[in-house]
Amino acid sequence: MPSQARVVLGCGVVGLLLVVINALLIPSDVGSALPVFQRSSVLAGVMAVGLMLVSVLWTRANPISRERVTLEGSQGFELKDNLPEALRLELAWASHQLLKATPAASVLLIWDETELLRRGVLSAEPFVPGPIVQRAQQQQQTVALVNLTLYPGRSEFSYFPENIPAVVVEPLGQRGWLLIAGWSVRCFSRSDELWITGLAEKLRTALEGPEFDLQTPQTQADQTQALS
Repeated sequence: MPSQARVVLGCGVVGLLLVVINALLIPSDVGSALPVFQRSSVLAGVMAVGLMLVSVLWTRANPISRERVTLEGSQGFELKDNLPEALRLELAWASHQLLKATPAASVLLIWDETELLRRGVLSAEPFVPGPIVQRAQQQQQTVALVNLTLYPGRSEFSYFPENIPAVVVEPLGQRGWLLIAGWSVRCFSRSDELWITGLAEKLRTALEGPEFDLQTPQTQADQTQALS
């Protein structure tokens, strides 16, 4: 709880205690003869409770930041070779925005069973689709795992650093995924998830464009060899 909220809460508690003490010290005959005392006590009690409610709302509006986990791995940026320059710039920009604008610690982009991008804290393990990412693709829904420590299927995400606390799985249609690991438990807010979904749609549009095909470099090389 922020220090300002604690001060407000303390004022509310002290005020409520004073109202109760004051009501107990008023003689019964005076209290019944002067209803104004009773009305003032009720109003003061309502104000004290209102102060305590303000402190609670203050805490909810300004929640305490979760402590970052020290992830096991090194910072890096891996991008698949032979990608069109425009797509390379698009992927570099998108991954940079995810790492800067959200609590993302590591980003992994899969398209047509191929790893196109890894950025952030890296792991040496290859991507293997598990039941969670497959279910996200089948249902075409974002899957946010807010606390992997309590989740028995966390071994599925071995392609991220071993001790990641949270993961967001964003399907890219039926052809891939955008996978994001966070720095701490419950670090991704609803606005972060909406931002990730919008960025994933933008990347999907770029990847489905006619100018990008994973087989294009090889096809061009075959044509060149045939002409020679």
